[in-house]
Amino acid sequence: MSAIPLKVLFLCTGNSARSQMAEALLRHIAGDRFEAFSAGTEPKPVHPLTLRVLEEAGVSTAGLRSKNLREYLGREFFSYIVVVCSQAADNCPTAWPGVQGTLHYFFDDPAAAEGSEEEKLQKFREVRDQIKAQLEDFVARHAPAGAGA
Repeated sequence: MSAIPLKVLFLCTGNSARSQMAEALLRHIAGDRFEAFSAGTEPKPVHPLTLRVLEEAGVSTAGLRSKNLREYLGREFFSYIVVVCSQAADNCPTAWPGVQGTLHYFFDDPAAAEGSEEEKLQKFREVRDQIKAQLEDFVARHAPAGAGA
């Protein structure tokens, strides 16, 4: 009998880069141990370089879309809320029914990177890799017992 997957919501301001990466990467890393979602306090379309750096790392981008936090507030219950930017932390609701923990993993906003297209792409890769490392640690610490990969 397998454990029920834990639901994780990644929050950011725009839901265009960091939280999208985290949603896709958690699905990729954790298999059926977690259900991953993302949303933004002020959502913008998913940044094309977000999709590019995920795909080049072999991570599925199927189903990724920008979502407003209100889509989930009071409608979904999450085991963990993970805030990936300080601006979202300042604007997020502080009370979430049933949440086991709210975590703050702040990453630079790759969408704000300046420079050539290659320099911007490099920043997206750097943030992707930072998020991946953080999520590998998160999964090791919080995966439900008895869940398969």
